[in-house]
Amino acid sequence: MMVVVSDDRPNEEDTAEQAVPPTEPAATTPELSDEGETAAPAAPLRLRTLLIIAAVLLGLDLLTKAIVVAQLKPGEPVSIIGDFARLSLVRNPGAAFSMATGMTWLLTLVAAGVVIGVIRIGRTLRSLWWAIGLGMVLGGALGNLVDRLFRAPGPLQGHVVDFVAIGWWPVFNVADSAIVCGAILLVVLTVFGFEPDGRRAGRDTALGDNDSKTENTEQENAA
Repeated sequence: MMVVVSDDRPNEEDTAEQAVPPTEPAATTPELSDEGETAAPAAPLRLRTLLIIAAVLLGLDLLTKAIVVAQLKPGEPVSIIGDFARLSLVRNPGAAFSMATGMTWLLTLVAAGVVIGVIRIGRTLRSLWWAIGLGMVLGGALGNLVDRLFRAPGPLQGHVVDFVAIGWWPVFNVADSAIVCGAILLVVLTVFGFEPDGRRAGRDTALGDNDSKTENTEQENAA
């Protein structure tokens, strides 16, 4: 009896694939910057911080106005520190510190626009200091806007309740103080290059210049 021997041999590529066990997927590594360092995570959004600050200031403004309206009478100031600091109830149809008293309806629309603009900016805000400044502006704008919408003589014409009198300065309230202090903070942040997204313009520019100089030096050495 003849035995038939097959000359067929297994494909070497198939044999190699069967011999090598499947490899596990490589673990993902954190993204590296151009200098080989791990990139810093983005700062968290600050909209919640902004809204909390605005809500606290709004509540404080409404509370103080309610107490003043219930306890004080126009023309009868209460002395705190002699004639320098006193509480004096004043109905203000104008802007902060009794300015533009004949443009109440326009000031109401401006305040509404400020509120909308601040909220839109706050949706992408990552700087804590910008959140504090914008939160103060938003809380103050809302406080005076409530007066203009719901106090006499009517909607869009309501007079704002002012009650703090310091020296020669015009009578103001908590909302006015919040707006002015918040605006000053935002100006300072802008002057020193702090951006709403948490970066600092001057520092980023300097780092970019250093990177360019380093790259140019490497190219010169390679040449």
